[in-house]
Amino acid sequence: MTGTLGIGMVGYAFMGRAHSHAWRTVGRFFDLSLTPRMAAICGRDRAAVAAAAERLGWAAWETDWKRLVDRDDVELVDVCTPGSSHAEISIAALEAGKHVLCEKPLANTVDEARAMAEAAERAAARGVRAMVGFNFRRIPAVALARQLVAAGRLGAIHHVRGAYLASHVLDPEFPLVWRLQAEEAGSGALGDLGAHAVDLAQYVAGDHIQGVSALTETFVRERPLPDGSGQRGPVTVDDAAVFVARFGGGALGSFEATRFAAGYTEGLRVEVNGERGSLIWELRSLNELLFFDGTDEPGLRGFRRIQATEASHPYAGAWWPPGHTIGYEHTFTHEVRDLLEAIATGQDPVPSFADGLQVQQVLDAVLRSAAAGSAWTEVRP
Repeated sequence: MTGTLGIGMVGYAFMGRAHSHAWRTVGRFFDLSLTPRMAAICGRDRAAVAAAAERLGWAAWETDWKRLVDRDDVELVDVCTPGSSHAEISIAALEAGKHVLCEKPLANTVDEARAMAEAAERAAARGVRAMVGFNFRRIPAVALARQLVAAGRLGAIHHVRGAYLASHVLDPEFPLVWRLQAEEAGSGALGDLGAHAVDLAQYVAGDHIQGVSALTETFVRERPLPDGSGQRGPVTVDDAAVFVARFGGGALGSFEATRFAAGYTEGLRVEVNGERGSLIWELRSLNELLFFDGTDEPGLRGFRRIQATEASHPYAGAWWPPGHTIGYEHTFTHEVRDLLEAIATGQDPVPSFADGLQVQQVLDAVLRSAAAGSAWTEVRP
């Protein structure tokens, strides 16, 4: 498949801006078989979405996502909305023959995620592709970490650690936004932040979590309504989640996700320890990978700091000369590049909706374990 692909995006806030930047820039840095055309953006507020279309580079705008899906010039639907609408929009788009990119977590519940994965499987039989947006997989240092594990440089994996520490809602007067309401977000820090830690840990380790024992907590249970009325409403999601896990290959895991870690903004971190080495990656130093090679001479052993900016590193060669770093926004450009190439070559993109469902099943096991007093809980297939 060659030529252009009309993109329609639902949502224009934080993720909408990030995805818009990716669609605008991907063809300027990567040689593509299929060129994206930013056909239309959708949002409920007429004035706001019109302004977003002008600012972000979209040719047209809509206020109803169903009209966006029906447009003849839209061939791929990019879903950047709260989790409560992911299933409805994505399934409708797939059934209409439109490719789909959906932000993480895939859905608010396992049932919704399973329906989405089944819709994606049916659509794939017709050549229609779907991908979930776990953008941190596309950081060169993270992709390099995966390559090292896959090549056996760490040997058998013993321990996996994942954490996403933040202080987003530490202020008890922070308003009751949609991310703090289960009907819109599904879960709190667990789904918003923990989903990234789970996906990254499983991706780098090359293995899936099979069971968990978990604790969750909501530290501030009521917050002011965002309408300025002075009234307060209940917080219905977790503020923090911690859990231990066992992977299918036998490795042990430990995970944290919190919005109450003072001093942290976006503290995403993944560590993998194996019989012959270890890896550490942190978002605050996203271009760097720490690698311990246990096969080095004893007197020379220690973590080496690899700056993943060489042309030989994944994705890095498309950007700047060696040593020149890239940033958070580039992860989305890499994401849409991979999706476009998968569509052009008729391949199933990764992470797929089935991958998104698997992460959702892990999150569900965490919530069930916490509700049962940290009882050991298997991840349901």
